[in-house]
Amino acid sequence: MDLRVFTEPQQGATYDTLLRVARASEALGYSAFFRSDHYLHMGSVSGLPGPTDAWITLAGLARETETIRLGTLMTAGTFRLPGVLAIEVAQVDAMSGGRVELGLGSGWYEEEHSAYGIPFPKEKFGRLEEQLAIVTGLWKTPVGDRFDFDGTFYQLKDSPALPKPAQERVPVLIGGHGAKRTPALAAQYADEFNIPFASVEDTATQFGRVRAAAEERGRPADSLVYSNALVACVGRTDAEVKRRAEVIGRDVDELKANGLAGSPAEVVERIAAFEAVGSQRMYLQMLDLDDLDQLELISAEVMPQLS
Repeated sequence: MDLRVFTEPQQGATYDTLLRVARASEALGYSAFFRSDHYLHMGSVSGLPGPTDAWITLAGLARETETIRLGTLMTAGTFRLPGVLAIEVAQVDAMSGGRVELGLGSGWYEEEHSAYGIPFPKEKFGRLEEQLAIVTGLWKTPVGDRFDFDGTFYQLKDSPALPKPAQERVPVLIGGHGAKRTPALAAQYADEFNIPFASVEDTATQFGRVRAAAEERGRPADSLVYSNALVACVGRTDAEVKRRAEVIGRDVDELKANGLAGSPAEVVERIAAFEAVGSQRMYLQMLDLDDLDQLELISAEVMPQLS
């Protein structure tokens, strides 16, 4: 089981805070540092000092880290034109020496679009389908060839399809709970399928749908990586778990039911339940970015017990 760190900077974080967490994650043996792509806080938090842009953040981290992989859960398709996104990701991949992964979703949080004057189209999933075709198509086009795309929402003509990423193939992540279109899209374009904030039972069901969709396309189901994203709240004692839950405004019992909460032993057991239904990778949603001690605890007492 691969453990990755997943942050929500729109809730309130500076670039320096994110850099500190990314460097700590790298030093502690986590395989990747991921962040959300939002421009507006959620819930009762203030969000101060304000949002940071996901790909500007990752560009900075690309130059200030050495080995840890970097990516998004999920880049909002409503924020960037697909041709521009392909350029941005390719550039950050080159800046990192080939350590970038692209999680791409349709975008869903209407309020942040209103707050910053970003169009919020009705047909987002159809746009996402075309965005994936364009981004991956641009990257796959051989140097010297041209790329054209004539879609419902986007048209590209005579594109040089440059620059290329440093990696031969930038891993693409697709995720969600949709029963039909999401698995089909993952089967066509994804290297990894992620289901966020789901129960073990719902995880098993959704993984099954993606595996079936892959096989229907003639693709081996095991050619995808299957992953979960869950909030982490781990402590050495019950009191420490309770304190960490209070800091992020959550209830311990609710977190134990819906996330990864409790002692290291409890969390290892919980992760094993997801692994039993096919999960290979866990994104630990760390909501208190000042609590590096929790990252150290998970690295020292959870990570070594995982297969």
